[in-house]
Amino acid sequence: MHDDTAHALSACATLWKLVERRAALTPDTPALIQAAADPAADRTLTFGGLRDRCERVAAGLYGMGVRPGTVVAWQLPTRVETAVLSFALARIGAVQSPVIPFHRDREVGFALRESKAEFFAVPGVWRGFDHTEMARRLGARGVFTAYDDLPEGDPGLLPAPPSDGRAVRWIYWTSGTTSDPKGVLHTDRSLLAGGSCLAYALRLTPGDVGSMAFPFAHVAGPDYTVMLLLCGFPAVMFEHFALPDALAGYRRHGVTVAGGSTAFYSMFLTEQRKQPGRRLLPALRLLAGGGAPRPPEIHHAVVRELGCRLAHGYGMTEVPMITMGDPDDTPENLATTEGRPPAGMEIRITGTDGGVLPPGTDGEVRLRGEAVCRGYLDEAATRAAFDADGFLVTGDLGHVRESGHLVLTGRAKDIIIRKGENVSAKEIEDLLHTHPAVADVAVVGLPDPERGERVCAVVEGAPGVPELTLPEASAFLRARGLAVYKVPEQVEVVGALPRNEALRKVLKYKLREQFSG
Repeated sequence: MHDDTAHALSACATLWKLVERRAALTPDTPALIQAAADPAADRTLTFGGLRDRCERVAAGLYGMGVRPGTVVAWQLPTRVETAVLSFALARIGAVQSPVIPFHRDREVGFALRESKAEFFAVPGVWRGFDHTEMARRLGARGVFTAYDDLPEGDPGLLPAPPSDGRAVRWIYWTSGTTSDPKGVLHTDRSLLAGGSCLAYALRLTPGDVGSMAFPFAHVAGPDYTVMLLLCGFPAVMFEHFALPDALAGYRRHGVTVAGGSTAFYSMFLTEQRKQPGRRLLPALRLLAGGGAPRPPEIHHAVVRELGCRLAHGYGMTEVPMITMGDPDDTPENLATTEGRPPAGMEIRITGTDGGVLPPGTDGEVRLRGEAVCRGYLDEAATRAAFDADGFLVTGDLGHVRESGHLVLTGRAKDIIIRKGENVSAKEIEDLLHTHPAVADVAVVGLPDPERGERVCAVVEGAPGVPELTLPEASAFLRARGLAVYKVPEQVEVVGALPRNEALRKVLKYKLREQFSG
């Protein structure tokens, strides 16, 4: 870890201390830039301004009854005001429960009940949906609007900031795509550890300009803002990310670092291919992200067509940053691995019996370190998630190379068992990504009376290219050396794969439901 980053973390036990440190170092440097459809409506908040406004808002919240330990849920879009509210709550020492703004009654009601939230901040009517009415319908307590106007008061009335960075003050929610979501418990220190990993791995400088195109309510929100506070550069915030509309904001503010997840990389590539002779984003030097598998072909296409580097990493709600690609690493490592873990992150690969496996051997990925969550709201889920040595059992499969690079090969539930043979969905997906008719693909196992499971490839077709057929897919995969028993028995072509609203991960359970008939 860089000396200045390590010093900052040792000096800052809490997120609020980090805000104060950055404001003292570079008070007039832009911190957050709100990109608007009308350039004249763009807004900028400096690091000094962030600290000062957060203190006033913290005083306003304190006047409403928010105290250290009070649980405050918020469901807000990616706006400067959302970041201010969140850091104001951190200043008080409240417990925050961020909720993705696209979630509706089922997920929101569950989060409010399980967290026992005493206050709930909403954006009012946002993108045609009345969040205030939903909150009232759900019987939420302490509902208040926090879109443009935030409560303010006299900072002199505030108690001292919290000093214990290891107290649980964050409840993040897993996606809950097949069952109720789980409340993931984080501390300021676990979020600081995750953000510092990102800052160290990407080697960013005060001259960079970042971007937040993902929901700030995702665990990537504090991950990214910790990096901004450590490195001292601004990020452009997009309340609603859609291409090509958002491109003007990227160009106007000279964004040098962008990303999100694999779906974001693909969206940028789609726009670049509309004008192949002209750089889509002239200032862009690095795409970086994680949260979903990244096929090697996507990496090579980004470098070749967008003219920038791509550093992909591995993270999850429980551990926001596990590994990250180093932009200066070899093209082969950047394309085929998830990067290396930082100091303090232990990765253990285990067999089915829990025994530790040697480098290069596939097994289940387990994690231990300061960036790992403290467990779940449900104590039974916490007991099931950690082994006897305190390692988090991820359910991901992979191996560690002798060089320390992590290679993910799939999810335990993503292994298709066909006639007793294990088939990796990711292996097939990576190969099909190289076919010109494939814009994206998800491979799933479907129930089959003869085989146990059959292999089905669901393809999002590339524009202007004839649809991929089963015989063509079979011939293509065999020509690339895929074992015969792994070749799909079924190919389905769809206009768009179903995705979640956070990092646009493909929802494979919906594909299984759709094509299992």
